[in-house]
Amino acid sequence: MTVENEQKSEAKQYKSPKRKLVRFFEGSRNKWKTKAKEAKYQIKLLRKRIKGLEQNKNGFKKSTKALEKQVQQLKEKEKRMLDEIGWLKKNG
Repeated sequence: MTVENEQKSEAKQYKSPKRKLVRFFEGSRNKWKTKAKEAKYQIKLLRKRIKGLEQNKNGFKKSTKALEKQVQQLKEKEKRMLDEIGWLKKNG
């Protein structure tokens, strides 16, 4: 067998008429394209959502740090006041 004969025998032989096959393959391709576009759109939406969530997370981190600093300052102020109260009771 020559190379040409092998290629012909390996090539897929369709029994349906070409006009039907063309319509079928076009429809299949169009469905695939639609599916791929939808997937890309969903990926885009999810990336935007992730970006927004990361921004919110960073904002919460900043506000948490500010509140922790404020709590620390208030604890220091409370300690100074308690020390002052103790000193006043002793030296009354």
